[in-house]
Amino acid sequence: MTVAQEDATIELCRSKLREFYEDFAHCLDTDRLEDFPDFFTEQARYRIIPRENYDAGLEHAPIYCAGRAMIHDRVVAIREAALYQPRSLRHFISGPRVLETLDDGSYRTMANFLIVESLLEVEPQILMVGQYFDEIERSGPMLRIRDRTCVYDNYRIRTTLVIPV
Repeated sequence: MTVAQEDATIELCRSKLREFYEDFAHCLDTDRLEDFPDFFTEQARYRIIPRENYDAGLEHAPIYCAGRAMIHDRVVAIREAALYQPRSLRHFISGPRVLETLDDGSYRTMANFLIVESLLEVEPQILMVGQYFDEIERSGPMLRIRDRTCVYDNYRIRTTLVIPV
């Protein structure tokens, strides 16, 4: 592969990754939670963890899902069982990077995120800011998350953590 071909491949990968992250944010921001599990592989791991735990190598995470079925169960619980004040979120994702191509052809990636939460009759506020650390694989023409670690930099979560990050 020539340098020009390699550069074109890298740019295509970045473009696909950007589009993937934008589709992910759009899904959550438009309350299409039932589509959320489709972004993950069957055996995916999804967790939301504070920066201090992540940096210390501690596994404790306020939200931890092992497998797409568990991610789906979380959506069902939000829709059918959880009681929470109505809200809307806006996900702002920036700086997506491919960190490494793994031996199986999947990618280790990262991106920054900022999530703004709006509750009824309350000014919008920052819910969370941090980074996604992902392993993403191709599934036909689609990209799917095999492992997502959402590392939040906040000192605390001001309200409830209902909608996926």
